[in-house]
Amino acid sequence: MSVPPFMSGPSLVMLFIKAPVPGRVKTRLAAVLGNETTLELYRSFCLDMLETIDASCREVVVFHDPPDAREMVVRWLGKERRCHPQQGADLGERMENAFRSAFSSNASRAILIGSDLPDLPSAVLAEALDALERNDAVIGPALDGGYYLIGLRKAPFRPEVFRGIPWSTSVVFDQTMRILARSGYRVHLLPRWQDVDRIDDLLELYERSRGTAFERSRTMPILRDICGRIQKDKL
Repeated sequence: MSVPPFMSGPSLVMLFIKAPVPGRVKTRLAAVLGNETTLELYRSFCLDMLETIDASCREVVVFHDPPDAREMVVRWLGKERRCHPQQGADLGERMENAFRSAFSSNASRAILIGSDLPDLPSAVLAEALDALERNDAVIGPALDGGYYLIGLRKAPFRPEVFRGIPWSTSVVFDQTMRILARSGYRVHLLPRWQDVDRIDDLLELYERSRGTAFERSRTMPILRDICGRIQKDKL
């Protein structure tokens, strides 16, 4: 696997996204909202997350899937954004290879997050990177039994953290924690957070975000319209 020369400092934030193709993103939401509305929502998720990362002045690399979607992603996010393909047969292999790429450059610590956390505060990202100054790993448990963020130090890096995990199940976090413990990692736990996969997650995001700074996000006007239509349909 070739290693992209994307690092210019010791810390790195890696964002995993899917190319903005109708019918290929947030399929559980699309089953309720339709492909076009879901695509608009997904685009706003990614842009809000990038704005949060950029505001924290962190080095960020976008890893896109499918691997051949670079031209589409660059047109969307801009040529100044560092974009590289996800590489691997499954999610675990793609995550493992992303960390290998980071550590084969001059990153000493890196965190990886998905693209369905539009309201994740910059303070959580800062806590994650700060925690890696004193710990071998950092992980953010999600309410569905998975995790929304994982961060590792270059030394030690053990790829078994991403191997043999039944991805997209309720035991992902617990199994990963067992592997980390077995490997002797010192682990920092972040606050639990809710990623957005289902329509109920979307409604909860809207309710918890009303009257907060997230009102000024790209996502919130779309949420307001969607939730307004859902409430009207229930009448």
